Amino acid sequence: MNGFSPAETDACLRLAELALAEDLGPLGDRTSRALIPADRTGAAAFVARSAGVVAGLPAAGMVCAAVDSRLTFTPSIEDGSPLERGTVLATVAGPLRGLLAAERTALNFLQRLSGVASLTRKYADAVAGARAEVLDTRKTTPGWRLLEKYAVRMGGGHNHRIGLFDGVLIKDNHLAGIGGDVQLAVETARSAPGSESLLIEVEVDTLDQLEEALTARADIVLLDNMTPDQLRAAVRRRDELSPATLLEASGGVNLQTIGAIAATGVDRISVGALTHSAPALDIGLDYLPS
Repeated sequence: MNGFSPAETDACLRLAELALAEDLGPLGDRTSRALIPADRTGAAAFVARSAGVVAGLPAAGMVCAAVDSRLTFTPSIEDGSPLERGTVLATVAGPLRGLLAAERTALNFLQRLSGVASLTRKYADAVAGARAEVLDTRKTTPGWRLLEKYAVRMGGGHNHRIGLFDGVLIKDNHLAGIGGDVQLAVETARSAPGSESLLIEVEVDTLDQLEEALTARADIVLLDNMTPDQLRAAVRRRDELSPATLLEASGGVNLQTIGAIAATGVDRISVGALTHSAPALDIGLDYLPS
């Protein structure tokens, strides 16, 4: 099973604690306590109800362990694996009260993260054969960023910066705040204390601004809401002026447009929809009779 990094593990443990607290409250699963004998054990399987890509198995395992350490969570496949309807993702066995208490929260993690991975795989497949990589953005569910970006990787995408703290991306409002001079913004950011090891990226929405960014040797230029013709022109100008600069297309990207965008020769395509618009993948927990 593809595992979480230490940071992703910490984020998941915090989220699991919050999720279980809001679901179980101070009194726990009152239905199971009323109906299920304390010593009753059982087993169940997490099963895909539709095709997609799985992500979040480590999260489901953590949820089960947090509810009852006696629950045994056993993955059947690895995160990043393709799913068909009926695919068994994992099984869980142990005290039945704990299993039932963990069910909804574990499924919430699996369905959300598998949904992100499944949508990402569609975008990645749509640019197969092109040089462009599909990247996520900071348009993530508050608190879920590390896990959603993990799911993007499981779907074949790539991560942009994690947050404002680990990269320099000069956007339109930054430029407006300093008078709109792209070249000055890039040069100022590059010389700022602490930015020596960071890539400097700048967002532009005209080819004239691109020229300024290339003259300043920006590491990455984000081409915002440009047409395919403009993107092709941008690639040609980049190749002439600053071949080492990467070009990233963004804005108006969907499954119908991404193929044409990739065909222009850009290096990266960032897609907010990977995380802000991914539908949950349909996954269920089926009780296994003994």
